[in-house]
Amino acid sequence: MAAELTDATAGATRLDGLTSWHADWRGLRVAVLGLGVTGFAVADTLAELGADVTVFARDRDDDRARILDVIGVRLVVHPLDEVPADLAETPPELVVVSPGFRPDHPVLRWAADAGVPVWGDIELAWRVRDKVKAAEWMLVTGTNGKTTTVQLAATLIAAHGVRVAPCGNIGVPVLDAVRDPLGYDVLVVELSSFQLHAMPTSGPGAVHPFSSVCLNLADDHLDWHGSMEAYRDAKAKVYQNAKVACVYNRADEATMHMVEDAEVEEGARAIGFGLDTPGPSDFGVVDGILCDRAFLEERRTAALEITTLDELEPRGLAVPHIVANILAASALARSYGVPVGVIHDALASFRLDAHRIETVAIAGGIRWIDDSKATNPHAAEASLRAFGRVVWIVGGLLKGVDADALVARHAARLRAAIVIGRDRAALVEAFRRHAPDVPLFEVATTDTESVMPDAVALAASVAEDGDTVLLAPAAASMDQFTDYADRGRRFHDAVRERLGGTANDEPDSDDPPAEGR
Repeated sequence: MAAELTDATAGATRLDGLTSWHADWRGLRVAVLGLGVTGFAVADTLAELGADVTVFARDRDDDRARILDVIGVRLVVHPLDEVPADLAETPPELVVVSPGFRPDHPVLRWAADAGVPVWGDIELAWRVRDKVKAAEWMLVTGTNGKTTTVQLAATLIAAHGVRVAPCGNIGVPVLDAVRDPLGYDVLVVELSSFQLHAMPTSGPGAVHPFSSVCLNLADDHLDWHGSMEAYRDAKAKVYQNAKVACVYNRADEATMHMVEDAEVEEGARAIGFGLDTPGPSDFGVVDGILCDRAFLEERRTAALEITTLDELEPRGLAVPHIVANILAASALARSYGVPVGVIHDALASFRLDAHRIETVAIAGGIRWIDDSKATNPHAAEASLRAFGRVVWIVGGLLKGVDADALVARHAARLRAAIVIGRDRAALVEAFRRHAPDVPLFEVATTDTESVMPDAVALAASVAEDGDTVLLAPAAASMDQFTDYADRGRRFHDAVRERLGGTANDEPDSDDPPAEGR
């Protein structure tokens, strides 16, 4: 037992010292769980550092497997419903887990029982962030709006001549950004609740962000976290150790309490944002003008103009939840010293990504909108509020979230509802209880090729002049599609096939959506 304790202590001491790319990582025995984008980036990084790496994955990706072989990384394909023998017989010194592995996963329970430390990709990236030069990190999380806010913040900061990268859950692993040969001044990092769960808040692997924001908090991923409290606690980690600004949503009290409870560095400020009139140290909207009352000396008596709703409207950026994202991103950029004039000019050319309240077509007075990115009820709520009379295409994987309140709140604006996806029964029951007068249609097919054509055909049969057909599923997509982008593309294809040459015979498709009632 004494020898075992000595080995464990020695292992912990070595890991504590691995806080730089230039530390000695050679020969460190590491098991990497998962071979997705993140898992591959972890394995590639560790191999470059000279560690002894084995990847354990449920499925074999041939392209990545070939690269692993070239860089000297072993791959073990295993269902991972139990601890692989290769892992149990030769325990590693460290496990690095990809986002999405639940805390109660058999391998993670084994690691805890065996005393093997577990890191996420964010902890590894923070420890090796100085390969070229150690960039400042800005952290962005929230139930919805993360990707848009990350893209906005990176755009605004780049306009000031700063070398900046949007990365993290947005699709580019932080480890890839850290290893860029030219280096960056700032990384704007989108963090999922899964990544935050694995991120330590103290010790040598704790991230010390320049500034952070939690945009909002609503029920999501409860099947993974186990409770709303656990989900909230994961999100709250985004503010820990912040150095300059903790940006929170004045309309979401939970985010304010996260800031109040956070242990931050001396001098870090709480900065609120919202669609109402801002107080000192806030961002907000006054008479259609987006304002900064935080980063100016005269903030008790004055404000700085960022832009106006009239300027944002022609590019579809004046809908409330996008305005909130713009305010949050502006707060992050201002915390880094970006002038408001630079922000104003950068916003003039910003465009939303595909599948985020994107106008697909306008024909016969009917607007067809793709908001496939609305993968939970909170996101769908924001989308529904942006429109008047709606034919709503909804459904998919609900991830343990109850959609009853969403249906009840928006029943009055619905021309009809078309339910798709695996979890249809729960949604159908919600409509029967809370919106019994709304015409309800189900797409019962499990054929991926037929789901969207069938849904679009039903929508076309009931939509009338002035209506919006809105794909805002309030659910994840992986039951019937590859991801939300695949779902959105199939919606585009089905709409265009249905409408043929009549699409966009009215206002330009970049026009903003009609305001909600």
